[in-house]
Amino acid sequence: MAVTEADPTVVAELREQAYRGLEAAMPAANMEAARRCGVRLRAALPHQDQLERNLVMVAYGGGKDSSYTLAFVRTMQLMLLRDHGTTFRLRVATNRHAGMPRAVMENIDREYQALRLPADPACELLLIDGDEVSIFDVNTPQRELVVNRNRLDILMTGHRTFADGRPTFCNACNLSVVNAFGIAASHGAGADLIITGDSQQEQRQYTLWVGRLARRLNPDRTPTGKGLGRLLSTVDGIAQGYFADIHGPESVEAIAERRVSHEVPEQLRFFSIYDDTEYASGDHMELLTGFLGFQFDDIAFSFTESDCGNPALMVHLRGLKCERVYQRSYAEGMQEYVDFALGLMRSKDFPPQLVEQMQARYAGPDATAQMRRAAEDYAWQTFGLTDEQLVCMVYSPFADKGAGLLQFLTQEHPALAERIEAIQALLAEEQEDPRLAAELERISGLTVAQLRVLYRSSLRGSTSGAADAIDAVLVGDPHKAIIRTRFSKHGPETVEQISGR
Repeated sequence: MAVTEADPTVVAELREQAYRGLEAAMPAANMEAARRCGVRLRAALPHQDQLERNLVMVAYGGGKDSSYTLAFVRTMQLMLLRDHGTTFRLRVATNRHAGMPRAVMENIDREYQALRLPADPACELLLIDGDEVSIFDVNTPQRELVVNRNRLDILMTGHRTFADGRPTFCNACNLSVVNAFGIAASHGAGADLIITGDSQQEQRQYTLWVGRLARRLNPDRTPTGKGLGRLLSTVDGIAQGYFADIHGPESVEAIAERRVSHEVPEQLRFFSIYDDTEYASGDHMELLTGFLGFQFDDIAFSFTESDCGNPALMVHLRGLKCERVYQRSYAEGMQEYVDFALGLMRSKDFPPQLVEQMQARYAGPDATAQMRRAAEDYAWQTFGLTDEQLVCMVYSPFADKGAGLLQFLTQEHPALAERIEAIQALLAEEQEDPRLAAELERISGLTVAQLRVLYRSSLRGSTSGAADAIDAVLVGDPHKAIIRTRFSKHGPETVEQISGR
């Protein structure tokens, strides 16, 4: 039922229902923490005596941690209303990328309904698709532009890293999240505060890391603005330098599409709830899966992520790499990634039952085949990527002047191996061959122009040097590990770095 400002009695009843539901579902210690935090939040707002003039923003990705954060902020909003007769306005912004399955949108919708947000005129629910802002609707289809953009970023990065999970899927996505922050914060009249779960120390460390990375990737650019706007401007410089490296400096349109919005209100700043509440999801699992209706979907819940299906593809790519490049078995590669990712879950203090749930998903006699089929379906339905194109990516055959081209063609396309000189000439722009170009485009999922960018680009671990921009982003990233593996079926045991989520 649509509710407006003209329905004060109904609005009051819905708010009371939300508060009573939270009070019953949230541990008493968390309710008390919300009360303490609410006092701090009120003191930080620019209009303390007219709370309704303040706009507080929460970035909500649909995962388990941000689901709890939103519930905590809604609790503060309702507590201030009970204490003062008025409260701040709440803006909730969701950045959607192609790897966010419908199951995540449904989790978001269930929480919104439980918290009575859609019917509350003091709440605004935004969906950010690239640079487009709309009101959240669980049935809003994925935007084709965003899907195509995500697909291209995955291929262009994966083809320089042998499809290593973290850079292939997360580097560009993380920059898009920051962009959504700026877009959502500046929408309309703009927000006053952004709620964050990061501690003050984590915020300082992030700011320092951003500054160092910006000086490395785009040293000639000077950030503009003040406060959070200046930080976002700095990240915009990183994005421009990073995507110039990924897509080639001549790809002006692609770089412009991936810029980070930083024209935000000058008063905008972060407000941390870190010191007031616990984030261990095991402590509020009943709140999540009960009152808020959170469900751990088989694809949307993948290892450390509960709002993204891409880690399921990371497992698949590791399996393909071991099967095709190393000539071992797919199951061995899958298990290497599973062991690594379960370690990440434990290091992040995931509840034991979630670790066990994930472990069980990849165990048993039929698990390998089932998860392989699920990953193949997800790759095609989400990104339009065929398994042939994923196999091509794990070889990364085109970068570094085709350093891995001969191995790839010999093992996967022996008929084309006989034409390697013609392929090299095509990639080096020394000749044109439309039929050969069409074949390479089908195999890789990339145009010849994009393959030529790869041909001129560095490849991780190559003799010509590291993939500088890609590796610079990953410096200090904890989502990686050195594992023991073998580079051939009967080869000696060695070590390799893998990363993921």
